[in-house]
Amino acid sequence: MPKDTSIKSVLIIGSGPIIIGQACEFDYSGSQASRSLREEGIEVTLINSNPATIMTDPVTADHVYLLPLTVDSIIQILEEQQIDAVLPTMGGQTALNLAIEAGKRGVWEKYNVKLIGVDIDAIDLAENREAFRQLMVKIGLGVAPSYIANSFLEGKEAAQKIGFPLVIRPSYTLGGTGGGFVHKEDEFDAALRRGLDMSPVHEVLVEKAVLGWKEYELELLRDANDNVVIICTVENLDPMGIHTGDSITVAPAMTLSDTAYQEMRDQAIQAMRSLGNFAGGCNIQFSQNPETEELIVIEINPRVSRSSALASKATGYPIAKIAAKLAIGYTLDELKNQITKTTSAYFEPTLDYVIVKMPRWNFSKFVGADTTLGLQMKSVGEVMGIGRSFLEALQKACQSLENSRMGLGADKKEWIKTEDVLKRIETASDDRIFRIKDAIRLGVPLKTIQKLSKIDPWYLKQIKHLVKLEEQLMRYNVPEDIPNTFFKELKTLGYSDAQIAWLMRVDEEAVTKHRKKAGINRTYKMVDTCAAEFEAQTPYFYSTFDDENESIPTDKKKVIVLGSGPNRIGQGIEFDYCCVHGLIAIKDVGYESIMINCNPETVSTDFDIADKLYFEPVFWEHLEEIIELEKPEGVIVQLGGQTALKLAERLHKKGIKIIGTDFPSMDLAEDRGAFSDLLKRLEIPYPRYGAATDADEALEIANRVTYPVLVRPSYVLGGQRMRIVINDHELERHVLSIFKHMPDNKVLIDQFLDRAKEAEIDAICDGEDVHVMGIMEHIEPAGIHSGDSSAVLPTYSISVTAINKMVEYTEKIAKELQIKGLLNVQFAIKDDNVYVIEANPRASRTTPFIAKAYKVPYLQIATKVMLGTHKLKDFDIKPQPSGFAIKVPVFSFNKFPNVDKNLGPEMKSTGEAIQFIKDLSDPFFRELDSKRNMYLTR
Repeated sequence: MPKDTSIKSVLIIGSGPIIIGQACEFDYSGSQASRSLREEGIEVTLINSNPATIMTDPVTADHVYLLPLTVDSIIQILEEQQIDAVLPTMGGQTALNLAIEAGKRGVWEKYNVKLIGVDIDAIDLAENREAFRQLMVKIGLGVAPSYIANSFLEGKEAAQKIGFPLVIRPSYTLGGTGGGFVHKEDEFDAALRRGLDMSPVHEVLVEKAVLGWKEYELELLRDANDNVVIICTVENLDPMGIHTGDSITVAPAMTLSDTAYQEMRDQAIQAMRSLGNFAGGCNIQFSQNPETEELIVIEINPRVSRSSALASKATGYPIAKIAAKLAIGYTLDELKNQITKTTSAYFEPTLDYVIVKMPRWNFSKFVGADTTLGLQMKSVGEVMGIGRSFLEALQKACQSLENSRMGLGADKKEWIKTEDVLKRIETASDDRIFRIKDAIRLGVPLKTIQKLSKIDPWYLKQIKHLVKLEEQLMRYNVPEDIPNTFFKELKTLGYSDAQIAWLMRVDEEAVTKHRKKAGINRTYKMVDTCAAEFEAQTPYFYSTFDDENESIPTDKKKVIVLGSGPNRIGQGIEFDYCCVHGLIAIKDVGYESIMINCNPETVSTDFDIADKLYFEPVFWEHLEEIIELEKPEGVIVQLGGQTALKLAERLHKKGIKIIGTDFPSMDLAEDRGAFSDLLKRLEIPYPRYGAATDADEALEIANRVTYPVLVRPSYVLGGQRMRIVINDHELERHVLSIFKHMPDNKVLIDQFLDRAKEAEIDAICDGEDVHVMGIMEHIEPAGIHSGDSSAVLPTYSISVTAINKMVEYTEKIAKELQIKGLLNVQFAIKDDNVYVIEANPRASRTTPFIAKAYKVPYLQIATKVMLGTHKLKDFDIKPQPSGFAIKVPVFSFNKFPNVDKNLGPEMKSTGEAIQFIKDLSDPFFRELDSKRNMYLTR
C-alpha cells in the first residue's frame, strides 16, 4: 500500500527534558523519524522543551517549537500551522500521555488531526495492567498470577492470595517508578503505599514474583497489512527482578534454545496483532523459566521504546525511520533496507557479531541513595560494545563506561575480601559483574555464584574463562615472552593492553609496542544487518582481531570527532548535539567526517550522520589504532566534553594534531595554579586559591585564603566531589576522601565568595577576534553548580559596568590562551566586582541553549573556525532573541527518595528544559527569582 497522500504535514511530539527512565534515546528516535518524513516531502513540525537536543534544532524539522509539553502548547501550534497528522510514538511515555490528554479534550477532532503510528486503545490496554492480563489469558499466553489494587485494603487482600515474594507494579509510571519486589510481609505495607502514591491513577498490580527467571526483549515492527518483522532479540544477563534499563543486555540471545526462540517469536507476533490496528514499532518483554522453558509475557509497549535505539544500533536497522514511514501508510515490502539499499525492509536483520549494553550509574551524585538494583530504573545512561564474541563485546563495554575501568577487571580495582564480594553479588548493585569475576578469582564455586545471582551458568563460565587466561598470562615476565597465538587470543577476547600490562606489572607502552611488532592489530568489520550475505553500503564499523579489514580509508582529507561516551550527570546529551553539528560543519567544508563514540542512545552514532562511524570505546588504545588506519588531518576534542578533552594530552604527546585550541592552552586553563598566574598577569580578579597534594598542605592553604572554601579535585566534570567547607575538620575529612578515590589528582582550594551572583559567557575565538555568543545570569547564587542553576539569557540584574568587565576579561583570556574555537568563562559578581571562577576551552552545557535561544548555528561556526577554513568575519552572525530565555534544570530525585536534595557545588540534575518569556513580569520568572532572594538574604 503506497503512502497516504492526504498527509502533507505531521506534528512530532518530543519527550521533554532528560530524566532517569526517559533519556536521549528519544532524541534519536524523534530526529530519525523527522528526517524520514521529510524524505517523503512531508512538512514536519516538532514540539519539545529540551534545548540540548538535535531534535529541537532547525536542521531536523521545518518548524521547531521549544514549548512546554502541554495541551495549550499543542493548541497554539495547531492554530499557527496546518497539521494533518500527529506522530506521538517518538517521545516516550511523555508524548503518548500528552496525545491522550489532547484527545480527551477533543483537540485532535476539533482541528481535524489524525493520530498515526499508534492505537490509543492499544496504549490504554498495555498500560492497564488488569486489562492487559485478561487479554493475554484470552489469547492463550502465559502471565504471572496477579491482582489489581486501587486501595490499601485491596492490595493487602491481593498479597494474601498470592503470597510472598511478590511484585508491586504501579500503573502509568515511567522507568518502573514506585515499583519493587517485596520478599517479606513486614516490608509490604510501606511498598504498597509508595506504589499507590506514585501511580497517577492510584493503582498498582500486585503480582507473583518470578525471581530467578530469565528475561528477554523483542523489538518488532508491523505495517498496515499486518506484516510483522522481528528486528532484534535481546537477552538480559541479569535475571528477572532488575529493570531492563539497569540490566546488562546481550544480542543476539546467548542462552535461548531454538525451540524456545521460535515459541517466543510466535507469541510476540500473536501478542502484537492482538493489540488493535496500528502500524509502527512495538517492544515485548518475556520471562522464561530456566528449567522448563515456560514463557510468560511481562509487558508490551506498542510504540518506539527506550530499547528501540539500542536495537537499531545493535542491528543497523533504523527502527524509528522505518516506523515513521509505516505510520504514513507504507508497508514493509515497499521499503528498502537503509543499509544494503537493495534488500527489503521486510528482511529481518542477522548478526554475525555480539553486542553488550552496560548501564552507567551515577550513585556518587546521590549521597545516601539505595544502590540496590530492582524494578525501578536508576541508571542515567548506557554504552554498547560490539565484538565477535560475548567476552570481546563485554570487555569493550567495560572500557566504554568512563569510570576508569580498563576492561572486566584486571585493572587494580579488584576486591579481595570474599565475604564482601559475596554480599555484593547477592544484592545486585552497579558493580555486580565486576564482583562476579572477583569471586571466581578468589575461588568461589560457580554453583554458589549462580545460586546468589541467579545469572545463567553459561555467562559465569565465560567469565571464568577470563580468570583462567589471566592465571596463564601471569606466568610470563615480559610481553616478549607471550606466545603470539596466546597474545592474539587475549586480544580477541577484548583484553586491553592496559589490562595485560597490569597483570604483568609492566608499562602499557611496552605491551603495545610488542603487540604491534608481533603484527597483532585491529581490523574493522561492517555492521550491515545481513551478516555479509548481501553487499552493503553502510559506513558503520566496529573493531576486532580478524584477518580481513572491511574499513578501507579514502584519499580524502579527514577529521575525527571524539564523542562524549555514556550520558551521566555533568555530561549529557548537549555534548552529542555539539558533536553532530561539528560533523555537519566538517562535511560542509569538504572534509570526510569520522565519528568515534560508544553511546547507542545518541544521534551522533546513527549510521548516516558522519561519513564514517566507528562504534568503539572512547578509550586511548581504540582511538590510536583508528588514527593509524585513517591518518586524519587531526582530531576534534572540544565537542565531546571531558571524555574527549582528557585524551588531548596523549594525542599531543604522540604528535597527533588537535584541531582548534592546542593542548598546552587547554592544560593551562585546567591547571588552576597556572591559570590563576595567568589571570594575575592579565590583572583579572579571581578568588584566592591554592593547590594541595596532601591534607597538611590543604589545611595550610585553607587557613591562608580563609573559610569558607570551595574544595574540588582537578580535571573533573559536573562538580564531581566538589564541596564548600567551613572549618579544618570538614576540610580534612573531604580532602582525604578525594585522595582516596582520586589519588592522582591535585586538590584545589578556592576562597568561596559567599552571597555573590554567578554568570557565564560562551564565546568563539578565531585566534584574533572574539565573538560573545551569550551572557547568562544564574538565578541561584555562586555555590550552586551551574548545571543545577536556572540561567537567564540575557542577564537581568547585573550592571552594565559588570557586563562590560565580563566581556573584557573573556576577550583577554581567549587571546592569551590562543583559543581557536569555543570558550566558556564563569564569573562571580559581588558588590559589582567581577571575579573569574574558571575558563573551559571547549563546548559547554549551555552552548546548545544559546544556539536555540538566539537561532544561530554557533557549533557549525565554531567548528569551521577550529578547522581554520573560516574566520569570524566570514560569518554574518545575527542573533534573533525572543525576550528572555530561561534554562531550567530537571532532577530525578523521585528515584532516590532518601538522598540529600540540597543543591551545592556538585551537579545533580539529569536534564534541562527551556522557557521563553517576554519580560521580567512573567509569573514563571518571578517565582524563580524569589529563590535567589531567599538564598541571598538568609
